[in-house]
Amino acid sequence: MDTSALLADAFGRIRDAVHDVVDGLDSDELATRLDQGANSIAWLVWHLTRIQDDHVAGVAGTEQVWTADGWADRFGLPFPARATGYGHTAREVASVRVDSPDLLTGYFDAVHERTLAFVQGLGEADLDRVVDTSWTPAVTLGVRLISVVSDDLQHVGQAAFVRGVVRR
Repeated sequence: MDTSALLADAFGRIRDAVHDVVDGLDSDELATRLDQGANSIAWLVWHLTRIQDDHVAGVAGTEQVWTADGWADRFGLPFPARATGYGHTAREVASVRVDSPDLLTGYFDAVHERTLAFVQGLGEADLDRVVDTSWTPAVTLGVRLISVVSDDLQHVGQAAFVRGVVRR
């Protein structure tokens, strides 16, 4: 398996999990929080998508799908367009509400397509390119992409747990 196929497979697994976790849920189920400080399914899926969009656009040198394709306007959230959910308060988490899973999966799918287009052209040598010098050691493209995969899988797993409780 080559580098781009491996990355495409990893990101494809995230896509499948995102669709599975929101499938058939209504707006109240998507907004359910297990306690006042917990994250909802809607927030978790929005956040993992924002992280993928932000980080992949950053390494690809492109504008984020969130702003370029009008998703920020469609969601109409009460935060700056640059917000990804990192550091959100309980009140901000609660403000991420959607009418149906379609808005979440629509945005996710648009980001997923952009991600696949980027990783399809990558070779093994590309993964060594330094993309962030604010860390020690500096972050390479390979490390950044695996970080996104890891973060997304953790959050979709959290959303699956919440779904299990909600649907119990």
